[in-house]
Amino acid sequence: MQNLPSVRGTLTQNRPLADLTWLRVGGPADYLFQPVDTQDLAAFLAALASSVSVFPMGVGSNLIVRDGGLRAVVIRLGRGFNSIDIQDDKVVAGAAALDAHVARKAADAGLDLTFLRTIPGAIGGAVCMNAGCYGHYTADFLEEIQIVTRDGQIVTLPKSALQFAYRQSSLPEGAVIISATFRAPPGNPQDLHDKMAEQLAKRDATQPTKDRSAGSTFRNPAGFSSTGKADDTHDLKAWKVIDDAGMRGATRGGAQMSPMHSNFLINTGGATAADLEELGEDVRKRVFEQTGITLEWEIKRVGEPAAE
Repeated sequence: MQNLPSVRGTLTQNRPLADLTWLRVGGPADYLFQPVDTQDLAAFLAALASSVSVFPMGVGSNLIVRDGGLRAVVIRLGRGFNSIDIQDDKVVAGAAALDAHVARKAADAGLDLTFLRTIPGAIGGAVCMNAGCYGHYTADFLEEIQIVTRDGQIVTLPKSALQFAYRQSSLPEGAVIISATFRAPPGNPQDLHDKMAEQLAKRDATQPTKDRSAGSTFRNPAGFSSTGKADDTHDLKAWKVIDDAGMRGATRGGAQMSPMHSNFLINTGGATAADLEELGEDVRKRVFEQTGITLEWEIKRVGEPAAE
């Protein structure tokens, strides 16, 4: 990759990505670009050859980068994109603002975005994945987002343009989310903070929050009864079908399905991206053999395998 546009931010060649992901695995990106502000990002994308792939990356909380790395320019937003502005019942958060921080700031202002408190990651990722918790999803509160398109235009998109579904949204190819606007219901600040404290306690008691994980590994399967037969009146949990298939605590190399919560894939130390992904595929195969249910990955997997 030659003659990349000049930038005001930081552009690093052959940048290892493992230390930027929660699972601590993955090879290098061809380049990592950290823009200082929106204009820096827009100018870079406008001048970047259309043949060059772009991959927006948040804090790496829901991501496996394969061991061979990414043949792309990875764009990672930082301090220039983490503002949180509140006016009346609206919260405008930069894409790099942490979900937990947005929830706390909103609560301080008497606004209820408490569902964000226990979701790992940043607002850009929450929008992309329609992240949710405790019965609420990003789409329930989002009004609009601002993006920089692959050709460098700054565009505002209403929620309706994102075609939200369970754990997914639709964005223009190569677009980078830079901010999101939420409309939040009112609440008593102390009550909201108490609610979040309860949520955190519940999470820490049931999930391996001290381990290297990427949150839930698989989406919850819907439309199946406990026997695995199609039934619109039942929704199964991924952890339950993994348990029933005997895969709680299963290992491959340094990867393990957490003994504490069987839908959490963890790096016990020294795991490769291949270990993690292959263990996930082992789980999918066993669950399908046992129930006929095909688990769908919730963790995003990108890049190339290591060269043999």
